[in-house]
Amino acid sequence: MIRAPVLFRALCGALCGVLSLVAAGARAAEPPGASSCSGCHALRGEASAGIPPILSKPADEIAAAMLAYRAGEGSPTVMDRIAKGFTEEEIRAIAAWIASRR
Repeated sequence: MIRAPVLFRALCGALCGVLSLVAAGARAAEPPGASSCSGCHALRGEASAGIPPILSKPADEIAAAMLAYRAGEGSPTVMDRIAKGFTEEEIRAIAAWIASRR
């Protein structure tokens, strides 16, 4: 016969394991196009060749910059051409994903 405290602990442990897997899966859901950011931008916080790191930025700031580039605003870089390849929803999803990696 299984004692109630032992069964309770086993169920709690199993539930915690499932919840941690769900949380890890939700955080790891990388939107399409997000991995291309790390080609130029440092995602770990270090600057590279004058290109600013974006990992330390909040999602709203990343999205605003991308939307400005998409609208043709800002200094002429490759970013205006890259940003035009994404919809506003995709840009916001990418920004949220990058900000969640902090």
